[in-house]
Amino acid sequence: MFSTPAETAQGLLNFGKGKGNLSGTNMVLLGILAGVYIALAAQLATIATNDVSAFFGDGISRVVMGLTFTLGLMLVVIAGAELWTGNNLMVPAAYCGVISWGQLFKNWVLVYFSNFLGSLIMVWLMAGTGLWQANGGAVGARALGIALGKVQLSFGAAVARGILCNMLVTLAVILALSAKDISGKLWGMFFPIAAFVTSGFEHSIANMYFVPAGIMLTADTKVVEVFGKDVSALTWGNFISNNLIPVTIGNLIGGAFIIATGYYLIYIKPTQVKQDKTISAPGK
Repeated sequence: MFSTPAETAQGLLNFGKGKGNLSGTNMVLLGILAGVYIALAAQLATIATNDVSAFFGDGISRVVMGLTFTLGLMLVVIAGAELWTGNNLMVPAAYCGVISWGQLFKNWVLVYFSNFLGSLIMVWLMAGTGLWQANGGAVGARALGIALGKVQLSFGAAVARGILCNMLVTLAVILALSAKDISGKLWGMFFPIAAFVTSGFEHSIANMYFVPAGIMLTADTKVVEVFGKDVSALTWGNFISNNLIPVTIGNLIGGAFIIATGYYLIYIKPTQVKQDKTISAPGK
């Protein structure tokens, strides 16, 4: 059982209201958890694909990465956490005055930076596990390869990949909201998330784990030797300017403007106009 698109769009108002009314403390704590959850999925995808391409090729490696990364949003939605990319769907609630724009921006700012903190906590924890040195350093080499590819994108490519990514992420959240039971929610999230990762689109919060992990690994001479490529481009400056900023812009466009605003214009605004006309009509 599931709600219709129109019913789900109306549900976005309650979605935004609930998130906008959270206390600042809860936004931060739940934001940290979401950063950890997404990073858990990112490290799972890294380990699962550390040698897949060598045996089965790049396409299968991408598919495996996509399938394993689905864990992240499932944990965020089902276990409960605040993820900035998904919270782009708060926009309809602000359009309708259910929450103020101040509440929306407060949530976005606190959650975004809390997601970053949660991701960095996971980088620190993973560094202590010794797992990057597993399989003769192949796991760490895989992490370096993922990170290096992200900081070498052009600004335009990073924006475009960010747009497409968060279109799929917000659609995954919409599908989860439309489902009436947990299995429906899980399957609703599974395919869009697998699709964005397999396609090579860019998720700003996931990259808060992927790239810092790569930056940390540049200090591991054994892993760098196994990787066998120049890693000098893996710096904080390149991460922020070449990836984090353009991908965040793209995520915002794809999630808040294309999907969230689109659903507002198609399903929510017409019902508001109809209600206003009914209220203002003579004799009503």
